[in-house]
Amino acid sequence: MFTKKNILKITLVLLMFLGTPSAKAQCAMCRAALESEGNAVKAEAVNDGIVYLMAIPYILVGGVGYYIYRMKAKK
Repeated sequence: MFTKKNILKITLVLLMFLGTPSAKAQCAMCRAALESEGNAVKAEAVNDGIVYLMAIPYILVGGVGYYIYRMKAKK
């Protein structure tokens, strides 16, 4: 079922996602509002929320893709 080639591909994909630096991006309006206040804790919370909102669609699409793969593999 799992060949060395498939295991290597899966490992490389996981390393790409886990090995990337954390995203510190914000929209321009959020950045301006947070920089004016000088509250570092609030800025970090906004960054965490952005990363959370970004990750959920990828997890859902990956789960659906895996489910479809498993259905096709059984046939």
